[in-house]
Amino acid sequence: MENQVCNGTSRIVGCRFSIHPMTDDFVSVILGALEEVDTSKVWMKTADVSTCVRGRLPHVFDVTQAIFAQAAKTGHHVAFSGTYSVGCPGDTEGDVYMSEDDTKMNNQDDLDQYTACDFALYPLGSDSYMEMIMEQIEAAKQRGLEVESIHYATKLRGEAREIFATLENAFAVTQEHNSHVVMTASISANSPSHQKENDDE
Repeated sequence: MENQVCNGTSRIVGCRFSIHPMTDDFVSVILGALEEVDTSKVWMKTADVSTCVRGRLPHVFDVTQAIFAQAAKTGHHVAFSGTYSVGCPGDTEGDVYMSEDDTKMNNQDDLDQYTACDFALYPLGSDSYMEMIMEQIEAAKQRGLEVESIHYATKLRGEAREIFATLENAFAVTQEHNSHVVMTASISANSPSHQKENDDE
């Protein structure tokens, strides 16, 4: 679409993400993850740099976390980097998926592993943006995640299932009170750094 303007009227949720398996066989890991995930309730397009997913909020998060889980369960160190957004018209091809129900299509049993995540929440145009951000950081603590303030983001450590639930909840709650919301998330599983931390303890 040409000359699109973010006017805050669309409630289509989108995520543009890249996933990086740290292995020579990265192509098969990425393609295998994409093939294993049910994407029937989202609009999705993969290009040479990243993949874009658009649709209703539950399904965008369902698909992105399922792709991460499929790649991570190979045992390779996997890094996921995504930008979630709501409030921008974006691809009108996603409109047809807004009539889907809330039933998620993917099994998230593969999310019971240690994961680290740096995330940043941006309630655009809100005068009370810091209050919104701090509320979601506190919610992450209440879920039992390890939470650390870092420059330009907040670090979460814990079970992948809880981290993705925290991200989805933070985005969902914030978009209820703000027309345009962006959230970035960099997520890592099977990292050698985590293994080294365990060895040093």
